[in-house]
Amino acid sequence: MSNPAGSHETADMYDLVIRGKRVLTTAGIAAREVGVRNGVVMALEPLGNALRGHTEIDLADDETLIPGLVDSHVHVNEPGRTDWEGFASATRAAAAGGVTTIIDMPLNSIPATVNVDALELKRSVALDQAFVDVGFWGGAIPGNKADLRPLHDNGVFGFKCFLLHSGVDEFPPLDPDEMEEDMRELTNYDALMLVHAEDSRTIDRAPTAQGDQYGKFLASRPRGAENLAIAEVIERARWTGARAHILHLSSSDALPMIASARRDGVKLTVETCPHYLTLMAEEIPDGATSYKCCPPIREASNREKLWQGLRDGVIDCIVSDHSPSTLDLKDLENGDFAVAWGGVSSLQLGLSLIWTEARHRGITLEQVIHWMSTAPADLVGLHKKGKLAPGYDADFAIFAADDAFIVDVTKLKHKNPITPYDGRALSGVVRRTFLRGHELDGITATGKLLRRGEITVERATNV
Repeated sequence: MSNPAGSHETADMYDLVIRGKRVLTTAGIAAREVGVRNGVVMALEPLGNALRGHTEIDLADDETLIPGLVDSHVHVNEPGRTDWEGFASATRAAAAGGVTTIIDMPLNSIPATVNVDALELKRSVALDQAFVDVGFWGGAIPGNKADLRPLHDNGVFGFKCFLLHSGVDEFPPLDPDEMEEDMRELTNYDALMLVHAEDSRTIDRAPTAQGDQYGKFLASRPRGAENLAIAEVIERARWTGARAHILHLSSSDALPMIASARRDGVKLTVETCPHYLTLMAEEIPDGATSYKCCPPIREASNREKLWQGLRDGVIDCIVSDHSPSTLDLKDLENGDFAVAWGGVSSLQLGLSLIWTEARHRGITLEQVIHWMSTAPADLVGLHKKGKLAPGYDADFAIFAADDAFIVDVTKLKHKNPITPYDGRALSGVVRRTFLRGHELDGITATGKLLRRGEITVERATNV
């Protein structure tokens, strides 16, 4: 950033300068110097311009500076189920994986985030434990329509509902008519409705999952249940004009109707998750309940169609759906898929998981970061997150794309040592993570609690 002649020496000093041959800007990867002041990117200049900073970092030749990831689908579970996960452990794991912002789901904490009192309790618990920035979703359940506007006014980023049993009794599902009624309510203030889209009637009539055979579990959560529920969401969004978001898409069958609905002007966005893009049903061993999630991991052919859905722009973003539990709830001793908790722990691993698969398909790192940072930030309305550009928060990760490692579950930062990726070889290592220009060390909690609408874009001069 240039300065007027005669300015004081400190005027052209930055708090932090990072320079290197590979900086992922909005125009692609380029040789750049990044100047940070007061937690914001203030300068982005060609390499060699000799920006000066109180702290200066030179990237190694194998390192790329990327914007911090935004994970809009994380179950932190605190308060109430802190033995499953907590804000300290979850946000440490996020930071280790290059994630600098998470949005916490309204369940499986007790109480669920379905009214303002519960939201304030959750914020009070998170306040001094957040190593990355944390925002919150609200919940839409039967009987809490009157709580939606107060939650919105208190800064939640939108509302999540289920169309079948959520797995916890304190967060009951909406039926489609109730969902439509809440959607109409949300149109009054343009709030987003997130939907776990599986049809309860279809699943009730499907075969039971009892036992240790993954094939039986897969048959108990058929694609048809997802497809029917997504069709329901599309039509209710069409009728109401509400903004709707499909959570954790696993059925590639739904992609054509999603694309069709968008062509019709339905306000619909869609996410998928690393487990649907990296794992396949054919390779899941019997009894391996660490793989259980809902909707389930499907076949290899389905996986490839999800990747195509991303390429085609039908799927907007990739987020973790980090949904941990204690080891005993995974029923590891018996491996019974009907009994085990359904959730995959992957918060720390998402970037490496997706990059490992993407590079084999000729997909660029720039595209991966769009799906995992820019698009989730846009979804949530965080207008200073998700890009490395002047005026944006100085949230970065230093990523060694060609480095590799073997996942060791005992070294991951989340609370309970279980993940289906244990022992898996992955490409891409997050070496350092920065939040608003300060390196995260896992010792000092410097994350902020975010509220919808509080953050405005402050554009700086791009020289």
